[in-house]
Amino acid sequence: MKLSRQFTVFGSAVFCVVIFSLYLMLDRGHFDHPKSPRREGTFPKGQLSILQEKIDHLERLLAENNEIISNIRDSVINLSESVKDGQKNPEAINFSQGSVSELFPSASVLPAVDSEDCLFASKSGSHGSGVQMLDVYDILPFDNPDGGVWKQGFDITYNENEWNSEPLQVFVVPHSHNDPGWLKTFDDYFRDQTQHILNNMVIKLQEDNRRKFMWSEISYFSKWWDGIDSQKKDAVKRLIKDGQFEIVTGGWVMPDEASPHYFSLIDQLIEGHQWLEKNLGVKPKSGWAIDPFGHSPTMAYLLKRAGFSNMLIQRVHYSVKKHFATQKTLEFFWRQNWDLGSSTDILCHMMPFYSYDVPHTCGPDPKICCQFDFKRLPGGRVSCPWRVPPEAIHAGNVQHRAWMILDQYRKKSKLFRTKVLLAPLGDDFRYAESSEWDQQYQNYQKLFDYMNSHPEWHVKAQFGTLSDYFEALRKESNVGEKSSNSFFPVLSGDFFTYADRDHHYWSGYFTSRPFYKRLDRVLESYLRAAEILYSMALVQSSKSEKMSVFPSVDNYKLLTEARRNLGLFQHHDAITGTSKDWVVVDYGTRLFHSIMNLKKVLIDSAHILILKDKGAYNYDTSTPFLKMDDVQSFQDSLPRKTVIKLTSQPRYLLIYNPMEQERLSVVSVNVNSPRVKLLSPLGKPVAVQISAVWDGATTVSHEAYQISFVAHLPPLGLGVYQLLEVQSSEAVLADYNIYLRNSRQEKPDRLFKIKEMQNSVDNIILENSYMKLWFSGMSGLLEKINTKEDGKNRQMKVEFAWYGTTSNRDKSGAYLFLPDGDAKPYIFTDPPTIRVAHGRIFSEVVCFFHHVTHTIRLYKVQGQSLEVSNVVDIRGEYNRELAMRISSDINSQNRFYTDLNGYQVIIVYYKSLGSLECFGAGCASKAHGINV
Repeated sequence: MKLSRQFTVFGSAVFCVVIFSLYLMLDRGHFDHPKSPRREGTFPKGQLSILQEKIDHLERLLAENNEIISNIRDSVINLSESVKDGQKNPEAINFSQGSVSELFPSASVLPAVDSEDCLFASKSGSHGSGVQMLDVYDILPFDNPDGGVWKQGFDITYNENEWNSEPLQVFVVPHSHNDPGWLKTFDDYFRDQTQHILNNMVIKLQEDNRRKFMWSEISYFSKWWDGIDSQKKDAVKRLIKDGQFEIVTGGWVMPDEASPHYFSLIDQLIEGHQWLEKNLGVKPKSGWAIDPFGHSPTMAYLLKRAGFSNMLIQRVHYSVKKHFATQKTLEFFWRQNWDLGSSTDILCHMMPFYSYDVPHTCGPDPKICCQFDFKRLPGGRVSCPWRVPPEAIHAGNVQHRAWMILDQYRKKSKLFRTKVLLAPLGDDFRYAESSEWDQQYQNYQKLFDYMNSHPEWHVKAQFGTLSDYFEALRKESNVGEKSSNSFFPVLSGDFFTYADRDHHYWSGYFTSRPFYKRLDRVLESYLRAAEILYSMALVQSSKSEKMSVFPSVDNYKLLTEARRNLGLFQHHDAITGTSKDWVVVDYGTRLFHSIMNLKKVLIDSAHILILKDKGAYNYDTSTPFLKMDDVQSFQDSLPRKTVIKLTSQPRYLLIYNPMEQERLSVVSVNVNSPRVKLLSPLGKPVAVQISAVWDGATTVSHEAYQISFVAHLPPLGLGVYQLLEVQSSEAVLADYNIYLRNSRQEKPDRLFKIKEMQNSVDNIILENSYMKLWFSGMSGLLEKINTKEDGKNRQMKVEFAWYGTTSNRDKSGAYLFLPDGDAKPYIFTDPPTIRVAHGRIFSEVVCFFHHVTHTIRLYKVQGQSLEVSNVVDIRGEYNRELAMRISSDINSQNRFYTDLNGYQVIIVYYKSLGSLECFGAGCASKAHGINV
């Protein structure tokens, strides 16, 4: 009874705390954000009395009053701090003067930031998650002992009577992994191999209705489909209907899961699915990802939301695979960290062994499994590395060979919870030759026939598709399509960073070929903007006969081509930077051409939308109505700003906001004259900062001038600004300090105030209303940050460092990060040239080192963060990597936060492994490289 009373008191206390917390949350929501549309109208007015409405009104007035008082208080505090800092540090160069309040068209568009908005990441691990990857990474030793025939695992034993009551069901799943570019270009692979694989598929599957085959990459399949006759197309549809041929995942490619933005992941999936719906009338239901270098829960979530029930993954750290194999958790429901229920659950199968090739898929012993890859029969071009070749199956050896592979099947099945087994049968670009189809299918069918004809072996073996396997698995485990019972564990987290052996962490590709990773994001942003504007223009063009000449069909083709080129680049050997040089050039050329084409779509669409008099519309391809503000000449060149030539007559500047939120954004364009005036869409003058365009580090080019201003744009809206040349401009010029090793006595610039001085131990200081920054006067690199909201100073030191690579055969490269030890400081014998700019819109510090031009920009408007950029040129270096390191005194407790695909934020923890430092499963040599 005493224990019962204690539980009662404790429960009552918890109840009171919860109720009081809810009350405080409601109260806080009422007072802290009076202007937020998300917070208003929480309670329907019909349920409130007149008195309550009056109280609400008073509360809003009080909150607004509090906000005004708070702003005044902050201004006073900032002013007093500036005075104190000026007294304490008179030698510091302070760029803080000038008010920017007049730059804001409307304060209401600045989003309120609530401290609770960021708490979701700290709640990592959904409440019902049985396996949390953070916990797994914490307990794993990440060692690599010799596991016997399964080198990265352990010996597997079984009792032969285990299947007496329930036979082992084996699904052998033939497949061919076709990279849309890697060692060859997309088109070369298609010509040499892919088209032959698909042509053979149509013929060989029809020879025996027991045969099955799978395909994933729709980029290839659509190209092949466009070139075949109607008879073949009808045959493919019959094979799909009969269950012999299955499309898995159905994306344009099998995408990388670390580098892409979620927009592109969705887009390539939609492109493939829409093609399938239009041409085949099918919708994939199972995901197949055997080659991406690590796996993201974002992809699992997208597949679930696309209607998938099942998925398969392969490239996971070998220590994780071994751990899951011992726990029999290789099959699980993958749940998102934020999911407090089970709505995001998707059934996932993790392949247990080293690779997806035949030697590593039938069972734990690759020497045995390789003998059942019948493409490797003696006399062929491919052989088994273990020097024991396959044997063609015949009456004299079928019993022995069937028992050999059944032994592997049984051992593999011991790693899972059911008696349903998946055994993939394929590899890169397999089944290109008709002879391989015969070798694989005929020999395996003989093995199946023998095993199935001996009931005492308690096995049923057959060809199958991925969905065949998952259907049998769900039936065996009593797991429905829409439910997840407790038979399989629930897992939350990610599978980065991948390692296939030893300390070979595949984190090199996170930064390989960054130029093309950037080009991917540029095309992505152009595509979104062009699709939206095109859709709006299409509606307008249908309203008038005059506008029917709008090139809707041609532009639709350009949009489709751009989507497919962007989708192609999400391939796990494209955006990763792991293809051969000439293949990368092919990808880059496709991206570049699509960017050029999308600029045309944007120009054509904006033209029709901004005309007030639609009757004046005239489409002329020889004289485009608009021009874009930058020009890129080649696929591997950096874009250059267009110089707008000003006159006394207005030049119109169109700015488009492709986001669904109202935006305040700093916009910069180049003009040919500093005597500039800018008018808003309402015809009102806009505050402008004029900055120099530089020819090198210290020479001003007077061929062009950069103007920067704050643009205020409605959601999905166009803003039309006017640029004029005037005799007397009210634009404010930026001022410059240039720090040199030896200051020179040069004549003053005719326009800008430029002060040259020697590098100094004195700090350089920039600040805005949110933060204050200290930079080294010798290196120009950031050293300290003061956040004015809490008044705290934080050491935040930026440095550059070199990584070398190991002297072993395996080195750092496109895939791997294998440094030769600690990062070595980037040493410069002479201080760099430092150029400090101060303006009413932004201030910045630019450091010119030999290998890198480093810029930190601090906007005086719109933001509580820094903009950091580096232009790097290490073409003269060999086997060296340049890294930017940020060191702080923040007590992070061995954890930090990072994003996945721009979609979600996860926590990763530091773990020391002797000579390695790791975050999550992402490790680097005992240096300061963080690879997550």
